Amino acid sequence: MSSMERFQTDLPFSFHDWEELAQQELDPGAFGYIQSGSGNETTLRHNEQAFEKWSIIPRVLADVSAQDPTVKLFSREHQVPILLAPVGFQGIVHPEGERASASSASENGFPFITSTVSSVSIEGIAKLMNDVPYYFQLYWPNDHDVAVSFIKRAEQAQYAGIVVTVDTPFLGWRERDLSNHYFPMQTGAGIENFVSDQVFQAKYNSDQSLTKADFIKTIQSILFKQNLTWRQIEWLKEQTQLPIILKGVLHPEDARRAAALGVDGLIVSNHGGRQLDGVISGLDALPEIVTAVGNELTILMDGGVRRGADIIKALALGADAVLLGRPYVYGLVKGQRGVTAVLTNLKKDFVTGLAISGVTSPSELNSAIIKRLG
Repeated sequence: MSSMERFQTDLPFSFHDWEELAQQELDPGAFGYIQSGSGNETTLRHNEQAFEKWSIIPRVLADVSAQDPTVKLFSREHQVPILLAPVGFQGIVHPEGERASASSASENGFPFITSTVSSVSIEGIAKLMNDVPYYFQLYWPNDHDVAVSFIKRAEQAQYAGIVVTVDTPFLGWRERDLSNHYFPMQTGAGIENFVSDQVFQAKYNSDQSLTKADFIKTIQSILFKQNLTWRQIEWLKEQTQLPIILKGVLHPEDARRAAALGVDGLIVSNHGGRQLDGVISGLDALPEIVTAVGNELTILMDGGVRRGADIIKALALGADAVLLGRPYVYGLVKGQRGVTAVLTNLKKDFVTGLAISGVTSPSELNSAIIKRLG
């Protein structure tokens, strides 16, 4: 692509331009749900600011004519070290919702993580992904039978792993959503995995008599499990051969305990600043966790990833890959075309950054090419 061809588009390039466009096109409730964080949104801001504490020290006069951004995660090759984070309720952004996002991910080689609260079923996403790895994110329901059903469905649909979100016993104190009197599920978004689940239907709606409002209330009553502990993770290891990845780990001792249980991977994450305000950023937590268990587990991180340079910094600090959340969801306001624009631009930005840093693949990134400021 020539330098002029890259400008021949009517879609934004920068994250902040996409965010502004999303704010223009979405109603305040939907935009606020996607954009906001918990509490005073200190953690939301710090997630991005954490990357500004680090500078890249490029090497020069290296042959970077051929770039290879592939990585191996959980014994499978991934075309890029960037996974699409499990963002729920995407139907509030565009009528095609996760269908558009997953289709774009598949066409562009980006692994996709399906949310429990997706507007497209577990099986529906699987049919879209072709040979690109896809994972299922589990909000562990407060109903053992439904949890088992979700896990078995993911296995049967040939998902590449189970991502257990472990930082959400309750929803965080999200003042923007409270002020807007908004929660997406109340609009009917994000319920498809429950609608399509035979176990859930048999237990809670066997005679198909529930109204839509009552159906949603029933989902909400079991959506989160306040007594989810290490015991359930140990049980899950015995039930499935799929890799198990814990999302929401920030403390090195929790990382060590996960490794001792035989978990396959961790996502170092504070839920995009949406759970507990004032917690450490994923990038700041990353080095200690890598030191603790980096040789034993696959380590991913998310929170604040906006550009190619952010990915380089995270990988140099020891992450094997990163997750992308808000940027691709903002792209979704323009449907699959918008998601594709975000993904293709980010990949070009990342590959260009690798070359200018003097390396040709993610495996060459290490702490020697970055320096902490101050």
